[in-house]
Amino acid sequence: MVRVYNLFIVALALSTPSLAAAQTMSFGESAGLIASSCGADITANCRGVNLDSNRLKECLSRNQDVVSAQCKATYFKAFEAIQKRISARVTVANACQREIVKLCGGSTKETSKSIPCLLTTSGVSARCQQAISEAGYR
Repeated sequence: MVRVYNLFIVALALSTPSLAAAQTMSFGESAGLIASSCGADITANCRGVNLDSNRLKECLSRNQDVVSAQCKATYFKAFEAIQKRISARVTVANACQREIVKLCGGSTKETSKSIPCLLTTSGVSARCQQAISEAGYR
C-alpha cells in the first residue's frame, strides 16, 4: 500500500506542469523526489557514500543495472533540477547588480544579504525580479 502511494506521488510530481516555464524545482522538492524514488536503492547500493549530489549521482549511475526503474526514471531529473537552481542563484548577482548596489547599498559579492531588500524595495527591474523568482527566493 505504501509503495503504491509513493508511486502515485512520484507519478503526480512528474506529470504536474511547472508553475512557470523558467521556474526551477526547490532543493527540498528535489531531495524529496530522490528520497521517495531512490531511498531503497541508495540504502542497498550506495551505503557509505557521502551523500552530496555529485557523489550520489555517480553512485546511482555506476549501479544503474541494479537500480529500480522508478529511481532511474526520476534521479537524473532531480539532479538536473538541483543544478538549475544553483545556476539560477548565481544569476541573481548579475541580473540584479544595479539594484543590489544602488537600491540596497549592498555588494554583488554578498548577494544573499541583499535578497530581503530586493524582495521589499520598489523599483526593482523585471529582469531582476525574474532572476529572484527562478532562484527560489520568492
